[in-house]
Amino acid sequence: MSATDPARAIPASHGSARVHEPRRGDCPWCGSARLRNRLRTGDLRRHRPGLFTVDECRDCGHTFQNPRLTAEGLAFYRRTVRDAPRDPATERVLALHAVRHRHRGAARAMLPFGEPESWLDVGTGLARFPLTAREFFPYTAFDGTDLTARVERARTLGRVEEAHIGPLTDPRVLARLAGRYDIVSLLHHLEHTIDPRAELHAALDALRPGGHLLIETLDPRCAFAALFGRWWLPYDQPRRPHLLPQRNLRAELEKRGCAIVTAGHRAAHVPHDLAGLTALALSHALPAPDTPWRAVPPTPFQQHLRAVLLRAGTPLVVAAAVTDLALAPVVRHTPFANAYRIIARKPKP
Repeated sequence: MSATDPARAIPASHGSARVHEPRRGDCPWCGSARLRNRLRTGDLRRHRPGLFTVDECRDCGHTFQNPRLTAEGLAFYRRTVRDAPRDPATERVLALHAVRHRHRGAARAMLPFGEPESWLDVGTGLARFPLTAREFFPYTAFDGTDLTARVERARTLGRVEEAHIGPLTDPRVLARLAGRYDIVSLLHHLEHTIDPRAELHAALDALRPGGHLLIETLDPRCAFAALFGRWWLPYDQPRRPHLLPQRNLRAELEKRGCAIVTAGHRAAHVPHDLAGLTALALSHALPAPDTPWRAVPPTPFQQHLRAVLLRAGTPLVVAAAVTDLALAPVVRHTPFANAYRIIARKPKP
């Protein structure tokens, strides 16, 4: 059995109102009651307990976790638990979100707007994006926000000048940041937030008039999502409560008076759909891993067998990743593109 005490690893009232909010009968984005179930799944990536439902609004297409996790439940599923399994193949596939060339592409997209004086990266973590963006904007002051203390570590490393711990929607955080920035970036951040509309409005409030908002996020209308179902890696339940169609974000920005400078899938597609499917399927086809919350641990033979078979299956994941990369130039122009980028300009008074 794992050394971690299961009672300490799982919230005391797992499955209670402390972990899940009440199920809602309407869309959190448009209020429509025309919902359909999209999938039910467990935590495929980290093998933690629980069953999660994803619904879609038939009217606006907003896709969301229903019932949604509480803030306590979401924190549990996001945090690293000692002795909890993390399959290397799946983690490497997910790392494609953060590879340096993708950060360079996002930073390069802002070059036409000149050198900004100040830039806020929301959900920055260890500020790898500001570190890369500084290559293109050496005189820009980069700040960052994050839910964890990693942003303080980023400040210590010199990657950001100011570090703010907490959600951007926190009035105490926003009061310090409102109206200060020429650019605010939300890179694969909105899908992780409990209230993406509030997060979007807070990002606009942090901008100076005439400033630019840079957004990259996953598209629930990706054809791979319909084809793969719960095995589509970007669902990543339960850590992504919302997936927003592009038209919804555009409409919300335009409602706030913003001009859409550019929007599309071509530059934002993350080529990892086939590799993600292969990695998740491989992980769940093998003997179940040892976890801190298992009542009956696997035998040493089962643990050894799983490790051997994971290593043996790694070439399959690599082959799928190579296929993803080879198809990417075509896929990014089709309904199979899995993410999009929006650059919007905040109106001047």
